[in-house]
Amino acid sequence: MSDTPVRQQNTAAFYGQAVASFGIAMTATTIGIFRLHADAWVRAFLGIAVLYLVTSAFTLAKVIRDRQEAGQIVSRVDQARLEKLLAEHDPFEKL
Repeated sequence: MSDTPVRQQNTAAFYGQAVASFGIAMTATTIGIFRLHADAWVRAFLGIAVLYLVTSAFTLAKVIRDRQEAGQIVSRVDQARLEKLLAEHDPFEKL
């Protein structure tokens, strides 16, 4: 009666692809900002904006993951309580 959820694990190839993709995107953006024909303060502003966007994206991903994990923990606790109640219940006991 106990359904244990299968823990999804990312493969090493997926992890490597994600890291490489992030590195390539950051490198391309950095090169693009430095090669931009604009004043130094404009390039600095764009660089800070990119860093802010990256940190915000990491924070959002962490918040979403934490919320999902918290939901799974609550679900497991509720399932354990239900299983305990069902195990202790005797339908043939006279009220």
